[in-house]
Amino acid sequence: MNEERVAQLVRELLIEIGEDPSRDGLVKTPQRVAKSMAFLTRGYQMDPKEIINNAVFESEANNMIITKDIEVYSMCEHHMLPFFGRCHVGYIARNRVLGVSKIARIVDTYARRLQIQERLTAQVAREIEKAVDAVGVGVVMECRHLCMMMRGVEKQNSVMTTSSVLGAIHDEVETRAEFLGLINRNSTG
Repeated sequence: MNEERVAQLVRELLIEIGEDPSRDGLVKTPQRVAKSMAFLTRGYQMDPKEIINNAVFESEANNMIITKDIEVYSMCEHHMLPFFGRCHVGYIARNRVLGVSKIARIVDTYARRLQIQERLTAQVAREIEKAVDAVGVGVVMECRHLCMMMRGVEKQNSVMTTSSVLGAIHDEVETRAEFLGLINRNSTG
């Protein structure tokens, strides 16, 4: 991303909305916004294969592995406003497991792009499935969308929940129920 060009565009935007980009509080705003946008959209420069970085390990595990409450911060592609919340990931190992921090990094890789929550949820599920050749994968995401909270319908307490279930978690009712039960359990500790 060309931060200098983005800063110039932000300066032009400030003028268009009726602001004076040379006033005290706004002098460095274009550069700050450019740096912020580079950070918030860094997922475009991230490759999931490089993020995983061979952190796939042989294991006798063939059970369900759950990582809950992964923080999600993204920006909606429709209004470029933030949405944020929690992501819960579960997968059934097929003798290969993924380093636990890599699950959160996969979520970040896709979240740090302009997104819709539905696509983000599916991208995370497919990437986990591909990384470990999982028997099944489940991803549930619960997010609040500022485009709905502070503009439009202005519903501050609304939460959007999306899920993507693949393989055995999709096909087997009992397995799906186990996944949903595990992510809905209260943590101890």
